Amino acid sequence: MGLFDKLAGWLGLKKKEVHVLCLGLDNSGKTTIINKLKPSNAQTQDIVPTIGFSIEKFKTSSLSFTVFDMSGQGKYRDLWEHYYKDGQAIIFVIDSSDKLRMVVAKEELDTLLNHPDIKHRRLPILFFANKMDLRDAVSSVKVSQLLSLENIKDKPWHICASDALKGEGLQEGVDWLQGISYVILL
Repeated sequence: MGLFDKLAGWLGLKKKEVHVLCLGLDNSGKTTIINKLKPSNAQTQDIVPTIGFSIEKFKTSSLSFTVFDMSGQGKYRDLWEHYYKDGQAIIFVIDSSDKLRMVVAKEELDTLLNHPDIKHRRLPILFFANKMDLRDAVSSVKVSQLLSLENIKDKPWHICASDALKGEGLQEGVDWLQGISYVILL
């Protein structure tokens, strides 16, 4: 570490890094959301389903985020728990138009919240009720009710309606995550 890096750290000028787990069922829009959060010159034009996981980075004014974009396909969901210990925040993405799999999303969320590496930690959780542009989408309030988010008492959480393709609702979520993560990290 160079002198300037040390000085920046002492003065609080160095950006704090937050490790974020991006979770949710397959086809919920996780990779599209993460892609939209990157600078426009770093965005990918063709989004393909994530196999296993990918690591992406983006920065805000005060934090640097390293996001572990985890595959939501059934056969890969068991791998999520191997990353829980290192996670400092969670983005959980829900396809708000997929009412049939909302129950599966709730089961995965409940499993996540009750895992020993998560249960007793005060990790912030940002929920994106994604695909709000689709005709069958339910509101973020309804998604919150279907997932029983009101029962999460020991972790700060926030839900945002989003349309990942257009980028709508993403900045609100990132602003909340930046604010709460900064407070928790200090």
